[in-house]
Amino acid sequence: MSARPSYPRTRRLRAALAASCAALLVTAGCSFGEPAPDPAGEPPNLPTPSSSADPGGGQQAVATVLAKGLRVPWAIAFLPDGGALVTERDRGRILQVGPESGPDGLRVRPVQTISDVAAAGEGGLLGIAISPGYDRDKTVYVYYTTEQDNRVAKLQLGGQPTPILTGIPKAGVHNGGGLGFGPDGQLYVSTGDAGERPRAQDVKSLGGKILRITPAGKPAPGNPYPGSPVWSLGHRNVQGFTWDAAKRMYAVEFGQNTWDEINQITKGGNYGWPQVEGRAGDKRYVDPITQWATSDASCSGLAATDRLLVTACLRAKRLWVLELTDTGTMLGQPTELLTDRYGRLRAVAAAPDGSLWVSTSNHDGRGTPAPDDDRLLRVVFAGGDGGRS
Repeated sequence: MSARPSYPRTRRLRAALAASCAALLVTAGCSFGEPAPDPAGEPPNLPTPSSSADPGGGQQAVATVLAKGLRVPWAIAFLPDGGALVTERDRGRILQVGPESGPDGLRVRPVQTISDVAAAGEGGLLGIAISPGYDRDKTVYVYYTTEQDNRVAKLQLGGQPTPILTGIPKAGVHNGGGLGFGPDGQLYVSTGDAGERPRAQDVKSLGGKILRITPAGKPAPGNPYPGSPVWSLGHRNVQGFTWDAAKRMYAVEFGQNTWDEINQITKGGNYGWPQVEGRAGDKRYVDPITQWATSDASCSGLAATDRLLVTACLRAKRLWVLELTDTGTMLGQPTELLTDRYGRLRAVAAAPDGSLWVSTSNHDGRGTPAPDDDRLLRVVFAGGDGGRS
């Protein structure tokens, strides 16, 4: 099987992050422009972008601070109007960011506090997803830690959350927390092993899994284990996941102290934890499409656009960018961006205009906060189209 894409490299690199991702191969001699107009036709009223050559390989990116003064922004989900909902892990708040803007960036306002969030360690208000029918039903889904468990609930902003999936194991670490609607309209949930390794291989446990449920919280039709929400197993702690243009699912995974991974997620796939960390070459388990030493990664968020995967890393304080082949494997080597420029990076999401929104996580107890932290960034690669697809 050939890993070579079926059309020219210059075309392949025109990913939606910048509409001209040939910039991934451009060195420090490139110049930057202002972000292109948003789909509405007018440029956002944002601060001047900062830019610099990335030390990893000469690639460049433009980063604009959209918002500052947040506390551990954990997940980002976009609303139909172009604004976004952002969760704050420790405060248990949902913030609305934009689409209105001012001289210092996008308008930020709290729209909900989840009162039964019990934030401790890595737990708190974590993932958020917008209903595919939001224009009609105004429904938002959240993943959060309580005194008893991790759970998924649905709500309309300002209303009381209604739990739809409870009993996900909780602990001070490995709480998972990812939430997102797939191309099939079902809701996917990533969970951690909550510090108990055997859970990841136990099909009866919700820990150490990727789950697939209906919007009502029931096991989705077509799951590999009848009557069970389990979609894949053998995960240590998955937080970020996404789908590419071909509707293939990927997840980023925290290893223990050897390998962090990005995996292509398949129905019923077993990803090996705790028997396996990183590539094993064992046909019982699915090998990652790429892996890093934990010191170079410890990544939380994951976004896809066209043929690129982008993951935001905490310990490594950078973005990793992967280019995909026609078959969903990795082409070449990952490219690092923004290394050590903003501290710990957690969430990354592909915005409607083709840019990336990235959150810092310097107030999470493991970082060194700058005066403006935590921040929400808009990132585009160097190139003339500034992030539009």
